[in-house]
Amino acid sequence: MKSSRLLSILLLLETRGRMTASELAGELEVSVRTVYRDVDALHAAGVPLYGDAGHRGGYRLLAGHRSRLTGLYAREAEALVLAGLPAAADELGLGGHFADAQLKLRAALPAPLREHVDRLRARFHIDAPGWYAEDTEAPFLPRVAEALREGRVIAVRYRRWKEPTDVDRRLAPYGLVLKAGRWYLVAAPGPRTYRVDQIIDLTVTDEEAEVPAGFDLAAHWRASQRDFHARLHQGEAVVRISPRAAAGLTGAAARALAETGVPEPDGWTRATLPVESTDHAHATFLALGAEVEVLAPAELRDRVAATVRVLAERYA
Repeated sequence: MKSSRLLSILLLLETRGRMTASELAGELEVSVRTVYRDVDALHAAGVPLYGDAGHRGGYRLLAGHRSRLTGLYAREAEALVLAGLPAAADELGLGGHFADAQLKLRAALPAPLREHVDRLRARFHIDAPGWYAEDTEAPFLPRVAEALREGRVIAVRYRRWKEPTDVDRRLAPYGLVLKAGRWYLVAAPGPRTYRVDQIIDLTVTDEEAEVPAGFDLAAHWRASQRDFHARLHQGEAVVRISPRAAAGLTGAAARALAETGVPEPDGWTRATLPVESTDHAHATFLALGAEVEVLAPAELRDRVAATVRVLAERYA
């Protein structure tokens, strides 16, 4: 977003001094031409920024100029990490700090840029959970986040789906992930992933929790997601599917359709789609009604056909 880049240019020049357009473009991952446009926008906003030509040239701020981005407290700085997700900041117990940090950021901007940011804020809203997702309460989330920030081991009572359902665990928090409106804790030993809303009791201990050097939370999450989907879809089904049903496919099914789909004369597509289990596939394909025909495996086709016969008799 342009307003974010403008603020980044200001902070880079304040902290590093003179920088060339190429250096700024590299830091911001944009083109040099974009940097030129952003510098013009800062000039128009009254920022005392000027450039020197030549081999040792570059952009710099007028000597002594500082933005008013000062006075941030630690919790406010932490809240800025969640600047795009105010609801998430609130769930983590940082809602008030988030609001204070936003006010300080806004006050630090030149008037024209501040007005531009206000207009953008009024035009964008992030609502992460899906339409049919139920609200999940995670009463221990703020304490989990606090233990994570302070690097403390937590003792939890955790409710899982298999027996015994309630188990005691001693966990070293590595990170929190917000996925589709639900919070997950990545923690040692393992590390493994835990749903925060399934924690039914929690104690923050005095034991120090160390995150291994080089641990990358985002990379770990991506790898765990790939492994989850690989284990989830271990079967396949050959189907004929109508254009209407094909347009509604998402995720692995949509990718498989694109990779294996073969158009047929009647406009339908024959494809091999990944499935979890016979039970799950049976329910999934029945939900598509007459927009899909299961060709294989025979067990799945026979089961769908048997259900269709029962329904036909019931509604005769």
